Amino acid sequence: MSDPFVVVGGDAAGLSAASKCKREAPDREVIVFEKGRWISFAHCGMPYYVKGEVESLGDLLSLSPGDVADRGIDLRRSHEVVAVDADAGTVTVESDGERVEQPYGDLLVATGAHAIDDSVDGADRDGVFTIHSMDAAAALRAFLTPPGEEPDDFGDLPVDHERVAAYADREPPASAAIVGGGYVGVEMAEALGARGLDVHLFQRSEFPLPTFGEAVGEHVAETLRDHGVTLHLNSEVERLDGGDSVEAVVTDSERVPVDAAVVGVGVEPNTELLDGSGVELGASGAVAVDEYGRTNREGVYAAGDCAEDRHAVTGDPDWVPLGLTANRAGRAIGRTVAGTPTPVGDIAGTAVVKAFEAECGRTGIIDHERAREAGFDPVSETITAGSRSGYYPGGADTTVTLTADRGTGRLLGGAIVGEDRAAIRIDTLATALEGDATVAELERLDLAYAPPFSPVWDPVLVAAKVLNGSIEG
Repeated sequence: MSDPFVVVGGDAAGLSAASKCKREAPDREVIVFEKGRWISFAHCGMPYYVKGEVESLGDLLSLSPGDVADRGIDLRRSHEVVAVDADAGTVTVESDGERVEQPYGDLLVATGAHAIDDSVDGADRDGVFTIHSMDAAAALRAFLTPPGEEPDDFGDLPVDHERVAAYADREPPASAAIVGGGYVGVEMAEALGARGLDVHLFQRSEFPLPTFGEAVGEHVAETLRDHGVTLHLNSEVERLDGGDSVEAVVTDSERVPVDAAVVGVGVEPNTELLDGSGVELGASGAVAVDEYGRTNREGVYAAGDCAEDRHAVTGDPDWVPLGLTANRAGRAIGRTVAGTPTPVGDIAGTAVVKAFEAECGRTGIIDHERAREAGFDPVSETITAGSRSGYYPGGADTTVTLTADRGTGRLLGGAIVGEDRAAIRIDTLATALEGDATVAELERLDLAYAPPFSPVWDPVLVAAKVLNGSIEG
């Protein structure tokens, strides 16, 4: 065939696109190039594997190479696409020291993102991990497993056995540093704390999860402290000290001895293969795309953690690398390539995270400075209400922050934290954002009520009622 659909990247966006295209256009040749050996794995499940709640590393896999082959997709692992020639309609692929040119009819760049670790001096020492790969998760769990405990045998998974064995032979660490208090940092604090380590979390801002707002951050900080995590807030990590292995974290004000470290300061999009291709990048550094995932070059698409999307609140391009965004965009592009143009959908940055028993959610724009930059006049209110009827057992305080535009009353975003099914309530706010709802309209939503599930006035409705009063008053 002369017009194969070529996909670069064998994870969420890439395989979603390849699978959907093959289902809808079974005669179309679909080729997926994957740089590594791992495909279709759950990044978000890694902290829970390290903790031990997920028993086997293989449980994090969605598709095996055999599953992909059964779908009629030509999957080529250990094949790195190093260049794109959009004029010629080819990609340059390296494998086993050889370089070949592969023509394409349509091309999807779904190369994901990589963990940022070069911003921390000493992050290359032994005992330092970035939880962004299956091999790193396997090695860290091996490091944490005491002698005599049954290790994960991995079966026929493509694990870096040499790296795992090297850590399995070492005494488990007694203490660990976590550099960064975002999603990964908070989840790893729970994972390592549950393993009995003395955990130190270092965060540059005044509270963890800064994108979730002050109320959530302060609640999470209190929860982490209650579980024995030592917080070093407003603390800039200068380096990780030691010889071959990490021995201490050095900040602008202290030196803290540790036996291991996890660096979770963020990710950056993988776009190097597009250098010289003429494919435009957005202000974020990720690939600029339209509502169908198309780049500025004919027949070239991008999706997942390497691509921008349109923000549901501002209407402007934004980069928020999350799992659903990647899967949804990949599936839409697969349909488009197969002949049914399908928008990839807007994003609102909707996310949830767990910190021990605290459940946290956020969506849209909460930060006032960012809201003003987008042309809004932000106003916020924070309330705390019960998660169930007061007489029904099992309830807990739920704190909700809502932000709106004072002039129009339009809902801009929100955040939620609590211990009783708090996080899932964020979906109500995300849905309202997609519909451009005002706070008054949010207040009038007909949400379900029964004592085991919610009070008559759900905490989301209480927050909307209070914020609407501020706007109208």
